[in-house]
Amino acid sequence: MPVKNQPLKAGDVAPDFTLPDENCVPVSLSQFAGKRVVLYFYPKDDTPGCTKEACAFRDGKAQLKRHDAVVLGVSADSIESHRKFKDKYSLPFTLLSDSEKEVATAYGVWKEKKNYGRTYMGIERSTFLIGPDGKLERIFRSVKVDGHMDQVLDALQEAAA
Repeated sequence: MPVKNQPLKAGDVAPDFTLPDENCVPVSLSQFAGKRVVLYFYPKDDTPGCTKEACAFRDGKAQLKRHDAVVLGVSADSIESHRKFKDKYSLPFTLLSDSEKEVATAYGVWKEKKNYGRTYMGIERSTFLIGPDGKLERIFRSVKVDGHMDQVLDALQEAAA
C-alpha cells in the first residue's frame, strides 16, 4: 500500500482488494496474478460517458485478449445497477461494486468534483494498467473517453515489448 496521501505511481505494487461483482461473487485483484489487468474506475453506470467507455472496452475485447489482458470496471454503483448495465450493453467483462469507496480511495480516485457550480465527492475517471507481477505499469488519470481505448492498447503494446 502507498504511504497515506501519497499518490500511486508506476512501479508501485497495485493495492489488492476484494469486491463483489455484478453477480455478488467476490473478486480479488490477486486472483489475476500472472495476467495484465486493465482496472478502470468510472463514475456511474448507464450515463453517456461511462457507457461510451464501457462499450469501447467491449468492442476492443479481441485486441485486449491478444495482450492477455483482463478488464475490471469499478464504480460505487450497486450490484443490481452493475447487472443491469452489463446486460443492457452486453459487456464481456467484470463490473465491481465499490459501494464503500474503499478501493477508489486506495487508488486515489475518490475525489472532490465540481459540476455546474456544485461540489461533491465522486470517482475521477481513471485507468490503471497492472502488470503480471502485480505492479502498476501505467496510470491514466482524468481520462477523456474519446481515444482512451487506443491509449490503453498502446500501453499494452509497449508493456509487452
